[in-house]
Amino acid sequence: MSLTLHFHPLASFCQKALIAFYENDIPFEKVIVDLGNEASRTAFKKLWPIGKMPVLRDEAKDRTIPESSIIIEYLARHYPGRTQLVPLEPDLAWQTRLGDRFYDFYVHEPMQKVVGDRLRPAAKKDAHGVELAKVQLQTSYAMIDQEMGKQTWAVGDRFSMADCAAAPALFYANLVMPFGDTHKNLARYFERLMQRPSFARAVEEAKPYLALFPTS
Repeated sequence: MSLTLHFHPLASFCQKALIAFYENDIPFEKVIVDLGNEASRTAFKKLWPIGKMPVLRDEAKDRTIPESSIIIEYLARHYPGRTQLVPLEPDLAWQTRLGDRFYDFYVHEPMQKVVGDRLRPAAKKDAHGVELAKVQLQTSYAMIDQEMGKQTWAVGDRFSMADCAAAPALFYANLVMPFGDTHKNLARYFERLMQRPSFARAVEEAKPYLALFPTS
């Protein structure tokens, strides 16, 4: 098999890449990376010294592709399927990339700031940084809620790379700072994401590891 994804099922950015594979039934092998295991960590860093997941290895083309957005773009270019995750139309393409960046920078990152702080020793916690992250999430929630009052998916009426980014970001953000009671359009969009078979599969595969997610 040509494609191998190095990932962890619980990792949100890894789920983002998984959705792209599952949307288009792309055959691939999985290598679960355990950064807490020395052998696993060492093997992964030989492939990608930066040490961040996910990373795609394409043996047929002798290419190593890091970063979830780049992996999705690569799959769209070299292994296309029924769901066109990156539109060919120039205007829709840049809007899709903007949506992808929005969810990564303004939902994913502040969510991870809050989660990361929960894992810090008491003396190293960053209460101010967490408060700023929560303010960012509130701003992002309001913007998404407004957008989703007039469209089905992140960029209009077609599922795209922006929705691949949105799904895991919102899944974990909702655990950190729930939005269901305050942002109804966002909540309905999230429900559509949860019902999408590709994301539902990624969530199901993460369930055995969810106990590792810090709740406080």
